[in-house]
Amino acid sequence: MKAAIFRKPNEPLTIETIDVDSPQGHEVLVRTAATGVCHSDLHFVDGHLDIAAFAPPGMKNPMAVLGHEGSGVVEAVGELVTHVQPGDHIVACLSGFCGTCEQCLSGFPARCQNRIVARGGDVSRLSKDGTPVIQFVNVASYAEEMLLHENSLVKIDADIPLDRAALVGCGVLTGVGAALNTAQVRPGSTVAVYGCGGVGLSVVQGARIAGALQIIGIDQFASKRELAEMMGATDFIDASAQDPVEAILELTNGEGVNYAFEAVGNPTLARLALESTAIGGTATIVGVMPTGSDLEFPTAALRGERKLQTCGMGSNRFRIDIPRYLKLYESGQLLLDEMVSKKGSLEDINEAFRAMKNGEVARTVLTFD
Repeated sequence: MKAAIFRKPNEPLTIETIDVDSPQGHEVLVRTAATGVCHSDLHFVDGHLDIAAFAPPGMKNPMAVLGHEGSGVVEAVGELVTHVQPGDHIVACLSGFCGTCEQCLSGFPARCQNRIVARGGDVSRLSKDGTPVIQFVNVASYAEEMLLHENSLVKIDADIPLDRAALVGCGVLTGVGAALNTAQVRPGSTVAVYGCGGVGLSVVQGARIAGALQIIGIDQFASKRELAEMMGATDFIDASAQDPVEAILELTNGEGVNYAFEAVGNPTLARLALESTAIGGTATIVGVMPTGSDLEFPTAALRGERKLQTCGMGSNRFRIDIPRYLKLYESGQLLLDEMVSKKGSLEDINEAFRAMKNGEVARTVLTFD
């Protein structure tokens, strides 16, 4: 099958032919229909995160297939699979769960301690000319097929467009979930969202769905204003032209917001989010921070019972949340069509990363024939 191969940071991905094993046990082989291009993958391309951390022990100079926001159609299943069958439409999710650890049994599968999706022990199920290839977060959606554990996918209705459904596998799941599940935004509250890319715009949508009265989008690209307002932002701050904390205080009569979200993966923005909160407010770090980065903030920023917390994949229960979010899409409450700024094929992967870095898109979706 064709796949986009990552070899070294700061180098273009290359389209190559690789091999994928047949499904065994609880595994499912999926023909990829679409994949979103997520900022988390860009962290590896830019060298902010190290792909070697995802390599099986002993693998040197690892190659990898990135991508984790995929949808598709089941082609074959292992002998123990019960959730899906060939022909079913699915959305993949990187927060696979074991269902038996304390976190899973306590209702927090996104915090799973066992990560059963690490299938086949320490052996990669992808290879090129006999050399193992890392299957990033056990999804690897930048390929014509995905080999997934059944606990890292969910069956969806066949009438939902797969190029829209793919977005709910990560960016939308994370952003909407950050507002509804992690922060639990309350009706009538005030919200600030730092970063209006795919995840940040999904936070905006989650806050709108939750009934927030004021939603402030913040981005360094003024061109994001129109899309942020379409998604539900009542105000927009161009961070390249004014101090966002001062602007938020002005918009909230000097009080700050009840909820602030960092949706980029930038320690400076996390500090600004915290400093934007009102007394009793909550700042939530949603973005993936670069390896080795530190977060510094004045202790005064936590006075008045302000809180700083992290968010893992929108605190999701994706077998429940993804179908619900797709119902919100069908009812017109969750905008997915408008989130897709560009479409392309697998060969357009490097252009998709370039457009993302330049703030030109909310999401690029790559589709497979």
